[in-house]
Amino acid sequence: MSRREELLDLVTDHVLEHGLVGLTLRPVAAAIGTSDRMLIYHFGSRDGLVSAVVARTGKRSVAVIDALPAAPSVRAAINRLWTAYGEEPLAGCMHVYVQAAATGLFGSEPYLSEARASNEHWSASLRAYLVRSGAPARRAGRIVTLVDSALYGFHLDLATDRPDELARGVDDLARAAQALAGVQ
Repeated sequence: MSRREELLDLVTDHVLEHGLVGLTLRPVAAAIGTSDRMLIYHFGSRDGLVSAVVARTGKRSVAVIDALPAAPSVRAAINRLWTAYGEEPLAGCMHVYVQAAATGLFGSEPYLSEARASNEHWSASLRAYLVRSGAPARRAGRIVTLVDSALYGFHLDLATDRPDELARGVDDLARAAQALAGVQ
């Protein structure tokens, strides 16, 4: 593994623990045992580093989805996916993505291209997972659009602090996705 990749893993782990908002080079460099100059050397700038961290968390997220075993149905797959959203490492990766989106990073370069590429990989991974779990390939894209947006919404739901209520909502979504899949 190259030194750049090692540093990226260390910074990514740091961001997963401490968050992305307010990230500055000197403190993060000190926390991982290097200098801000080394981070600039390997990533070009703070923006380059943050973009690389967001991309790395995206890759880690995709790896989690790719590792999920097939569920017995689309409904079960979506409920299993919701459970994974609440566990590490996916929960932390989701928080980084949300922080990047909330701070407006995805609206301009260098983040915009990276966010689009990460989203394409994420959607492809979700599609493959749903197909493994019984969704017809021809309908999987529509299901991903519905499920991905809705699960992000459930994940960000700050008004509902009752997990059982969220789980019921997710299961309603899962039932709708099962119906959209056209399989029982």
